[in-house]
Amino acid sequence: MATLSTLLAPDLLTPSSRWTLLTDVNGYSGPEGSALTTQACRGRSFQLLESLEDRLWVKLLEDGYRCWIDRDAVLGRAVLREAWEPSLLAADQIQQRLPAVLSWSARAAQQPNSYLWGGTTEPDMDCSGLMQMAFASAGIWIPRDAYQQEQFCEPVAAQVGQLQLLQPGDLIFFGSPERCSHVALYLGNGLYRHSSGKEHGRNGIGVDSLHPNNTHPVGRHYRAELRGAGRVVRCHDGSTLA
Repeated sequence: MATLSTLLAPDLLTPSSRWTLLTDVNGYSGPEGSALTTQACRGRSFQLLESLEDRLWVKLLEDGYRCWIDRDAVLGRAVLREAWEPSLLAADQIQQRLPAVLSWSARAAQQPNSYLWGGTTEPDMDCSGLMQMAFASAGIWIPRDAYQQEQFCEPVAAQVGQLQLLQPGDLIFFGSPERCSHVALYLGNGLYRHSSGKEHGRNGIGVDSLHPNNTHPVGRHYRAELRGAGRVVRCHDGSTLA
């Protein structure tokens, strides 16, 4: 009989079963191929939706994100868990934890890293993966992707040269007028930390400026794509977002 300490085995791959990871795993966009879409670190939980010969279609419980994971990556490396309930915090509780979020992001930047599309475990992360992991480090779950994070936040008005409403710990959003494609963590004094790719002058986590007189090419590139900002005032409830 399976108990909460039971390791995942082939005969236990039943739809709707829930498991907690004992190792980091990659999440892929399809049942085949190497296109990374997210990662899940040790301690996260998933619900099995479908089992194929080589991969499993799962929902990550903390953020409702759906992806494919390699079957062999989790067999014997996940344990059965009880029914999952989200850990929800009030806005004032989240506010109190923002210094820890900022500290975690600073520590992540101090270790060697590079930008990785879909990266959501240390040391290599993409922009939204860095944001999700920074907040998760303080027990605050937010959505996985930048455009989802923008929709999830309480809007805060921000334009180049007009940053007075921003507070450290706010998220800064960039992209085209149609869609958010990049996100950063506001540090104060017009500065933000983010993970960006080498096509824009950096390959990994760094700090850039929203001030119009700053001439650094990375900051200049993203200032031209500034969409606005948002404040995290709630926790993700684990529902699947569009």
